[in-house]
Formats: sequence, C-alpha cells, structure tokens
Amino acid sequence: MTAPRRIPALLLLLLASCNPRPDTGPVVVSAIGGRPSYPDVNKRPADTTQRLLLDSTAQGLVRFDASGQIEPGLAERWIVVDQGRTYIFRLREAEWSDGGKVTAADVAIILKRAIAPQSRNPLKPFLTAIDDIVAMTDQVIEVRLSRPRPDLLKLFAQPELAVRRENPPGGSGPFRVSAAAANSVMLRPAFDPARSPDDEVAEPGPEQNVQLIGESAARAVLRFTHKDSDFVAGGSVGDWPLIAMTKVAPTNIRLDPAAGLFGLAIVRRDGFLAAAAGRAAIAEAIDRTALIAAFTPDWGQPVERLLPDKLDSASAPAVSTWATLTSDARLADARQQVAAYRLANPGEIALRVALPDSPGGNLLWGQIGARLAAIGIRPVRVAMRAEADLRLVDEVAPYDSARWYLATACALCSDDAQAALTAARDAPTMAERATHIAEADAALAADVAFIPIATPLRWSLVSLRLQQWQGNPRAWHPLNRLRNDTN
Repeated sequence: MTAPRRIPALLLLLLASCNPRPDTGPVVVSAIGGRPSYPDVNKRPADTTQRLLLDSTAQGLVRFDASGQIEPGLAERWIVVDQGRTYIFRLREAEWSDGGKVTAADVAIILKRAIAPQSRNPLKPFLTAIDDIVAMTDQVIEVRLSRPRPDLLKLFAQPELAVRRENPPGGSGPFRVSAAAANSVMLRPAFDPARSPDDEVAEPGPEQNVQLIGESAARAVLRFTHKDSDFVAGGSVGDWPLIAMTKVAPTNIRLDPAAGLFGLAIVRRDGFLAAAAGRAAIAEAIDRTALIAAFTPDWGQPVERLLPDKLDSASAPAVSTWATLTSDARLADARQQVAAYRLANPGEIALRVALPDSPGGNLLWGQIGARLAAIGIRPVRVAMRAEADLRLVDEVAPYDSARWYLATACALCSDDAQAALTAARDAPTMAERATHIAEADAALAADVAFIPIATPLRWSLVSLRLQQWQGNPRAWHPLNRLRNDTN
C-alpha cells in the first residue's frame, strides 16, 4: 500500500481561497481601527470603525450610496433656492434608538454644534458659508448660507455630520446596535416608523444583520483569509503589504478610485527648504513611477499637480515648473540645487521625513529616502506626529472642491496663496470663487508648498456574497449597501 501524496501547503491555501464564504448569517465586517464606539467628532477625529458605526446608526440628512452618490437619509427630499444660498430639507418619519420621534429642532441643534465657535469638527473649515440652521416645522429644516455652495450635500453625507444623540447613544438608523462586545457590535436593521402595520414585510433575517469588528489591519486580513469575515474596510497605503504576505485571492482585493491628496507637505521653511528652488528639488527627486510600482501598478498614475481636472477653478490646474522637465533633467536640477546650497552653506543637509510606522511606511521610506540620498541629502525618518521638515499627507477628499485640495495642501504656504484661499472662501459668487481658486492654485504651484505623488491608495477585501460593493471616489462603503437584498 502506498502512502498518500501530500498536498503542498501553498496549494491548499490557493484551493481554500477559491471557495467563497457561504452566504449565511450576519455580514461580518472588520474595520481597521479601534473598537466600535461613539466619538465626539466635534472634539477629536474619528477612526474608520467609529465612522462606520456613526454612518450605520446615526445617519445624516443625506447619505452616500454604494457608488458614492447622494441618497436620502433623514431627509426624504430637499430643494435648493435663493441662487444656491438656501437648502430646505423635509425630514421623513424617523425614530431615535429609544423610539422617540426625530424632529427638525433636534436635527438643527445637533448640526449647529458642528459649526459652533468651539467645535473642532474636521469639516468645520469647509462649512463657513453656513449662517444658520433653522427648524421651520417639526419636519422641515432650513440651512441658510452667506455664499452659494453647490457641493454642500456631500459634506452633509459625511459621518462627521451624522445626527446623533448622547443619551441614549445613537441615531435614526439604518441600523440599531442589538448587542455589543469588547471589540465588536451587532447591528440590526432599524424598524421603519413609516411602515403601515398592515404591510406584509418579513422580519429581517440574520443575513441582514452586520457584525462590526474594530481591529488591527493584520488581524483583519488574517480573519478574512480564514473566511471568518466578509469585508475588510479602511485599508490604506500603510497596510497594503500585508495583503501580499497572506496571499489573498485576487478576486477579493478591491481598490477604490479614491480622489484626494497623497504627497509630502512642507512643514518647515528654513535651511534648504527656505527657498522655492530647494523645495522644488525635493519634488524633482521623487520617482513617482517607481514608488507606485513598489506597491501595486493598480494604484494609479503618478500625480504632479495639486488639483485634478474639472473642479471649481477658473482655469486649468496649475503646473509647477519642475513638472515640465524630463525625469533625467529633474534629477540633474535637484543635484545642482543641493550643490549650490552647499557651496553657500557648507555642511550636511539633513531633512526629517514624517511617515507612518507600518509596513507601507517602510516601503515609502525606502523609496523616498533613497531618492533624497541620491541628490545629496541625508534623510531622517521620524514619527507622523514628531517635529519634521516633510510630512506625509494621505487624505481622501470629502467632497469635490478645489478649495479642499488647496487648503489641505497648504500646511505652510506663501502669504499670496493664503490670501487667495481666504478670498475664495469668502467670495460672494461662484465666478469670483473660481477666480480666487485659480489664483491660489497658481500661487501654491509657484511656491512649491506641497509635493504631490499619487492619489490616495484605498483598498478593501470583499467576499463574493457582497455583490453591491462598488469602488468610488469617496472610498466609502455604507454597511447597508453591501448586499443586494439590504435597504
């Protein structure tokens, strides 16, 4: 009798990856972040787990659907009048988690906290056009603006503007927390108060429930590879190398066409970085194509300017002078700038680069550090919150606004750029705003206040049972828009 042939471990892993997770029981979601909890977003930023919990249990006036487009939330419909200076929302019948009725007065009070003087809500700098939020009736709320803002709905759809009460904690759905553990909560579809008692609607089955787990990227990826979860949410450049380490099936790896900023902000302007030519030398040194290839060619194309196309600017996106050079000419010019500075300022040039402490951060360091060394600069890696000269910015744009890109990139920029940004914020018409946006864009490009590299890398792991998942520019995936049979 011959001994049974052994199947190589790698083959077993590949065979296992071909078997889809069964479409039974709750959808299990691993969010890369801390435990599910309700943060006070007007005091501190929320992580991915907290934002998903807010979006799932305390929706805003409007929401994002699976494709990143606006759909009704608390508001069943709305109109925009007064040349874009007034938004009027009619609320649907909705209940708090304790069964109490949600009123327009409740909503107005909660939303006004986000724009209050003491608020530290991350969206507050982009809500300055709101003059007042007023309850007109129990079901009608009016948002009054000093300046037109056609993109306001995408801000209202963000979890940072979720309508949530403190006591009892939660909001109007679309889910309720039915059970909680140390690092997870079970979410059950909320009852629809507008439903007639005579409606013959089946009670939600277990497949409509969602278990939301907050954990590290490594644990989330491992859980998925063991087929103990359906969805890993919140993947970014820092965690990307973990996927290659665990051999996730390619059909389960999804990348979002995320819009936003990924690059190095100039956070100190002294020494070699005091002059625009020195800052341009850093931009010239980065090999964007090689950096992207070190992660995945599916990431996207290199980025060499601040603004993407088709945003609210009166002219085409500005291009810095360094971006017009060939790759060889860029490297030669960068070395020349370093040599000229050393001639006038003998000694070593060292720059501190703040990068995340993660596997992806290590890859970034290898690419960025090597290129700085190639032009004669000694790179020093520091933590993201440490004192630095250059700091990684990796942000998805919450809405399609050129001002968001420019203001986020302007960690430290010229007086001309700051003045143009302020003028754009306060412009009384969209035409004047577009003119000042173009001025600010040109000023930041000339100033080399930010070094663009790519678009944000955002990834998810998605089981085949989640047929409604769609990649989108917001890189946001509501938990009630994962399965085709959920509401």
